Amino acid sequence: MKKSRSHIKALPVFSETEFKQAKLLLATKVTQMMGRKLEEGDWGEVYSLAKNIPLAGWSNLHIDINYNGLGVEHKLLRCSGLNGRPIKSVCGTTMMHPAATRSIRISDTTQPAEKAMIEVFRQYAELIELRRQKVATAASNKKPDMRTGWLLWEDSLSEFLYFEEALQAPLPEHFYAEWNETTAKGARKSSKSLWIFEKDTDKKRFSVTTSAGVKIQPYFDVPPPSDPNLYYFRVQGERIGSDTIQIWVAASTAKLLKQTIGSLDKIAVSEAIVKLASQLTEQSILPSSKNELAIPVQLTADAYEILTKTWEGVSDEHRAQLLLKSLELNLS
Repeated sequence: MKKSRSHIKALPVFSETEFKQAKLLLATKVTQMMGRKLEEGDWGEVYSLAKNIPLAGWSNLHIDINYNGLGVEHKLLRCSGLNGRPIKSVCGTTMMHPAATRSIRISDTTQPAEKAMIEVFRQYAELIELRRQKVATAASNKKPDMRTGWLLWEDSLSEFLYFEEALQAPLPEHFYAEWNETTAKGARKSSKSLWIFEKDTDKKRFSVTTSAGVKIQPYFDVPPPSDPNLYYFRVQGERIGSDTIQIWVAASTAKLLKQTIGSLDKIAVSEAIVKLASQLTEQSILPSSKNELAIPVQLTADAYEILTKTWEGVSDEHRAQLLLKSLELNLS
């Protein structure tokens, strides 16, 4: 029997080895991004390589992962406005994703809200069933394991949270609905949305927009930090000891740092940072297009603070490149 939204639990995703590989691949991806927005294809590549799944390429026309009976719909959400709070501060809260799907229509926005909800749920169920059939077809003799995978990330691309839960069509008997109309105000135009609430908890679980495109906006619960199926990644400025911060840089950057400093030893790199901090000159951004896996480099906590304040890059990789440029200028 299908459960109401509040009873859906996070599911196991990564083995210990897969998790370590996913962290390394995500760190590598961040070194290549140079601060740009994280896209679904970025996470799809990390996820597939970590789990040894053939890369299929990202498209919003089909489910993101369809392999050996596993079907995963990836949803990414940027957690803006944390104002320095860790990403785990959203654990235990309910968040809204701007679009579960746009493949629905509402025939009449003047019909009773409950009738409109049933119409929306029917189309959403048909979409999920279509994707379930495709997963089943690709893996004969296996019952499809259909999931939604939520990846949360914050502005600096340092911290990420990921979890998966069962992808199931909502049953109308678990919900009630009402229309919400917003009147025009200033530059904002009037709008009408269908708000759908869970009977068990009275929590809003879906908002269905009718203006500027019909889409389902789902509300989902972020598991508590103690949930073993909530995966936390930190891939920039990770504290791994009382006086040790680990950063990841591209393999080519690490190679040049080693050639210039003589070592990637924690003390050697930290002393180079502290020594050069007072000799900062304006630097240009070096684009990164390396495909090698990222290399971890450890620094003292003081050196990392100086690195971030002196070479104001968009990422640890960018700051390392600026440091390298300063080192090269200092030796010339």
